[in-house]
Amino acid sequence: MEDQIMNMSFNLNILIYLMCSGISADTASLSQLIKLEHLDLSHNNFDKHILKSVSNLKALIFLSLQDNYMDGPISSNELDSLNKNLEVLILRRNCLTGPLPIQDLISFKNLKVLDLSKNNFKGSVPQIIGLMSSLSALSLAENNLTGFLPSKGFCELKGLQELDLSQNAFEGPLPHCFTNLSSIKVLDLSMNQFKGDISFIISNFTSLQYMSLKDNEFEGKLSLSLLANHSELEIIELGNMGKMDVETENSNWTPNFQLKVLQLSNCNLNKLSGNIPTFLSHQYRLKVVDLSHNNLRGNFPNWLLQKNAGLEVLNLRNNSLVGQLSLPPHQNNSICWYDLSNNQLTGQVGEDIGRKLPSIEYLNLSRNYFDGTIPSSFCNMSNLGQLDLSFNFFYGEIPKELIAGCIDLYALKVSNNKFEGEILATTFNLTNINYLSLEDNHFSGTVSNVIARSSFMRMLDISNNNISGEVSWISNMTQLSTVLMYNNFLRGRLPCQLGETYFLDISHNSLSGPLPSCSNNLGYIVLQGNKFTGPIPYAFLNSSYLLTLHMRDNLLSGTIPNSLQALSNLRVLLLGSNQLNGSIPNHICNLNKVSLMDLSHNKFSGIIPRCINNISFGKFGMYDQIYILTNFYFEVEKSTTCTYGNFLVRIHDYANVAEYTKLVEVEFVTKGRPRSYVGNIINYMSGLDLSCNNLTGEIPHEIGDLGSLHAANLSHNHLKGSIPKIFSHLSQIESLDLSYNRLSGEIPSELLNLHFLEVFSVAYNNLSGKTPEIKAQFGTFDRSSYEGNLYLCGLPLENKCSSIGESPKSSSSSEVKDTKWYKIDIADFYPTFIASYIMFFLVSIAVLYMNLS
Repeated sequence: MEDQIMNMSFNLNILIYLMCSGISADTASLSQLIKLEHLDLSHNNFDKHILKSVSNLKALIFLSLQDNYMDGPISSNELDSLNKNLEVLILRRNCLTGPLPIQDLISFKNLKVLDLSKNNFKGSVPQIIGLMSSLSALSLAENNLTGFLPSKGFCELKGLQELDLSQNAFEGPLPHCFTNLSSIKVLDLSMNQFKGDISFIISNFTSLQYMSLKDNEFEGKLSLSLLANHSELEIIELGNMGKMDVETENSNWTPNFQLKVLQLSNCNLNKLSGNIPTFLSHQYRLKVVDLSHNNLRGNFPNWLLQKNAGLEVLNLRNNSLVGQLSLPPHQNNSICWYDLSNNQLTGQVGEDIGRKLPSIEYLNLSRNYFDGTIPSSFCNMSNLGQLDLSFNFFYGEIPKELIAGCIDLYALKVSNNKFEGEILATTFNLTNINYLSLEDNHFSGTVSNVIARSSFMRMLDISNNNISGEVSWISNMTQLSTVLMYNNFLRGRLPCQLGETYFLDISHNSLSGPLPSCSNNLGYIVLQGNKFTGPIPYAFLNSSYLLTLHMRDNLLSGTIPNSLQALSNLRVLLLGSNQLNGSIPNHICNLNKVSLMDLSHNKFSGIIPRCINNISFGKFGMYDQIYILTNFYFEVEKSTTCTYGNFLVRIHDYANVAEYTKLVEVEFVTKGRPRSYVGNIINYMSGLDLSCNNLTGEIPHEIGDLGSLHAANLSHNHLKGSIPKIFSHLSQIESLDLSYNRLSGEIPSELLNLHFLEVFSVAYNNLSGKTPEIKAQFGTFDRSSYEGNLYLCGLPLENKCSSIGESPKSSSSSEVKDTKWYKIDIADFYPTFIASYIMFFLVSIAVLYMNLS
C-alpha cells in the first residue's frame, strides 16, 4: 500500500508538499515533482546520493534529511547540486564529518534555517559565516567543534533569532559584539567551555524566550534582575557553573516574565543569603523548578506548589532546608518528580501524601531526618516508579499497601533506617521490582519466596540486617546482576549456578562447605569472613571478567590452582587468613594487572617468586571506573516538552534521571591496621602482603622494581640475607614491614630516599651496624622499628655505637677466630690462681687420707 501511495504521489507533477518520513521512497522518481517546494525525507536510510536525486527540484525551498545515514564530509559538488533558493536545510543527526561546509553554503542567499546538529563536524567556525546574513536560525549543536567564536562572523548575523551551539568544545569569552544580536529569541550555549562575563550580553537580549547557558565556565556575578524586562522569557537554564555566582536578592525587582522552566542547579545561588528566590512568588506557570546543590536555607517552600498547580518537576536536592514537609492543601495531579533529598527536613511524612500527590513517578526523601512509619496512603501513587526513603529514621514494617498499590514500582530504596520485622511479607507482589535496597535496618527472618520469584530483579541489597536461612534461591533469579548480603546470619552452601550475577558480596555470614565447582560470569566475588573449606576449585575461577577475588578469613586449604593465571583482568586478589599451603607459584606473576595482593596468614613455604616484578601493583596507571558500578539509570517518561522555533530547539526530560551506584569496597592491611578503600580510591592504592607464612630464602631484588607499590609486608617469615639496596627505588612506598625474619647485615642508607615512608619496621631480625641517620622520614620512627636486633646500635635505640662510625660486630664465623669473648687482668690472675691451687692440694690430701682409713 505504501508503495502504491508513493507511486501515485510521484505522478503528481503539481505536488507542492511531500513528507516521506520513515518510508523508503523511490528517489529516482523525485525528479518528476517539478513544483515540489517542501520535501521531508527524515528518519530513513538515505546516504549522500540523495542530494543528487533532488538536484532537479528547482522549486524546492524546504529540505529535511534528518536521521539518515549520510556519512563522511560533504563535497562542494554535492551541495552545489541543490537549489540555491533553499530557505530551510536540515541535516540533523547524520554521520557527517570534516569541517563545517560553510564555504559551500554562503551561495545559498535565501537560507533562513540551517540545522547541522548531531553530526561529527570538527574544527572551528569560520569567519565567513557572517556572509550568511539571511539566517534566522542556526544549530551546530552536538558536534566536535572547538575554538573561540569569531567576532567577525556571528556578529554580522543581525537577523538571527535562534542560535544553538550546545554540546561542543567551544572556549573563551563571547565576543562583545554579540550584543548586536538583539533579535535573539532562542540562545543555547550549554555544555561548552565558555568563560568570562555574560551579564553585559544577556541584558540586551530583550526578545529572549529560551536561554540555556548551563555547564560552562562563565565567571563573576550574574543578577537575574537584568532579565526583569524580558517579558517573553519562559526558559532559564544556568546550572553547573561553579565559577559564577547567580544572585536574585540583590535588589527589589518584579519580573515581567512568566517562566515555565527554571534550572539553577549548582550555580552558587544567593551565596550570601541562602534564600530561595523571592521572585518565584510572582510565578504561576512553572512546570520545572530545579534549585538543587546550592546550600539554600530556610523552611520548605510549600507556596511553590500552591501557586503553580501545573508544576511537574521540583528538585531541591542537596540544600539546607529545615522544618517539616508541607503538602499542598489540594490534590496535585501534575507533579511527577519530587526530590527533597540531602536536606535537614524533620518530622513525619503526612499520612495523606499519597492522596495529595497521586501522579508522582519519582519521590526522593532520602538523607533527611524524617521519622515515623511509612504512610499507608502510598498505595494511591499508582504511577510511582522510584521511591527513595533511605538515610532517615523511619521505623516499623513496610506496609503491604505500598507494594500492592504501587503497581509500577521498579526501584525501592529504604536503606539506613530502623525498619524491622519480616524482610518482605510473602503476600507482596514484586513482579516489576528491578532495584531493591533494604540494607542497614533491623529486618529479620529468611528471604521469602516473593523475592526469589522476582524475575526482573537486577539488584538486591539486604546487607547489615538479621537475615537468616540459606541462599540457594539465588540460582532461580536469572536477571540478578548485583547481590549484596554481607553481615547477616546466612548459612548453608553457595549454590553452583549464579545466573547472570556479576557482583556478589556475601561476606561475614556463616556459609560453609566447599566452593562450587562451576563456572560463572562473576566480576566481583567477596566471600570474606565465612567458613568455606576445601581447595579453590579450578572451575570457580573460570571467568575472564573477574576483577576482584576476595576470600579472606575462611578455612580454605590446598595450593593456589593453576587456573588462577587465566584471570587476565584481575585487579584485587585477597586470599589471606586461610589454610592455603605449598609454594607461591610462578604463574601468579601472570596476573600483571593486580594492584592489591594479600596472601598473608597462610602456610605458604618456599621462596618468593623472582618474577613478582611482572605484576603491575599500580604501575600501569589504570585509573578507570571499574570500582564504581552504575547499577541502574532510570528515566521518568512523563516530562516537560517545549518547542521553540519551527525546527531547532526541542527541550525534553528535565531533571528526570536517577542513577543508582555501588561503590566497590576493599579492606587491606597497611601501616599496621586494616583500612577500607572505596570506589575509585582503589585505583590509587597498591599493596603486597605475604606476612605470617613460612617463606624462606632471600628477599628478591626484583621487588625493588615495583616503583608504584604503596605498601609491602613480608614480616613473620623465615627470610634471610640482606635488605636489598634497590628498595630505595620504591619511590611511592608508605609502609614497609620486614620484621620477625632472619635478615642480616646493615640497613641500607639508601632507604633515606623513601620520602613517603610513614611506617617502617625491621624489628626482630639479625641486623647489625648503625641505624639510618635521623632525618627525613627516618626522623619519625621510634625504637620499635628496630628493636630485637642485638647488634644494631644508634638512635633511637639505647644501644649506642662505641665511637663515631663504629658499631657492634655481629658474631660471624670469621670474627670468632680472631676475637675472644673474654678479657683477662694479669694483676688479679696470679694471686687467684695460687690460692686456688693450694686449696685444691689440701682437698686432695684430705680425700686420700679418708680412703686409707
